[in-house]
Amino acid sequence: MTIRNWVKFFLRAMAIGGAITAFVGLIVRWDFFYGYIQAGEVWQFSGAFLWMIFLGFTMSVVAQMGFFAYLTVHQFGVNMFRTLTLWNWVQLLIIVVVLFDLVFFRFQLTKEDTGRTALYIFLLLVLIIVSAITAYFKAQWTKKYALISALFFMIVITTLEWLPALMVTSGNRDEWVTILLFPLLAVNAFQLLVLPKYNRQSDIDKEKLDKRRDERKKSKQQKKSAKAK
Repeated sequence: MTIRNWVKFFLRAMAIGGAITAFVGLIVRWDFFYGYIQAGEVWQFSGAFLWMIFLGFTMSVVAQMGFFAYLTVHQFGVNMFRTLTLWNWVQLLIIVVVLFDLVFFRFQLTKEDTGRTALYIFLLLVLIIVSAITAYFKAQWTKKYALISALFFMIVITTLEWLPALMVTSGNRDEWVTILLFPLLAVNAFQLLVLPKYNRQSDIDKEKLDKRRDERKKSKQQKKSAKAK
């Protein structure tokens, strides 16, 4: 990928992360924001809203780091297991293990708190459904065998990026767990589906650059020949 296209890719991913975090944060923490509105504290409201956007930018950077790390892990996995079929089975096993770990260890669900249980079941369904839809379109737009790898990235890598919020044991844990899942899913889906477009554009840009270089060389050679005559 050319630097120009990478910058576009990076900035658009950041914009998605910031917008989604601000929108979801406004909904989830409406009581907090409404307190500022009710008191007429416009600057405090603006500051808190901008902080949400900045948090989204941070989540976007985390997601992009996770994506490029996964590209390395995927290649390593294919090379280690020799065949893509075997690597896909390993990825499916890891997906099952990660989902099991989420439900029985990370979510810390209790029978007494049905509201909290419902929230985390909803978040789990969001994770699985968005991941499945993204993987489906990835397979449709590229190659069929990309389905498992895309599903692995969307579930396992997103969960790893989400893990710091899940490990918090105090404060408004449930609110932040909810808020941070959505920008991670959105940015990861964007990266997975749109990266090939930027790679193709980079190839086109490189061809154009090489063509211009060849034209300049020919032009210089023609000028030298004209002076020699």
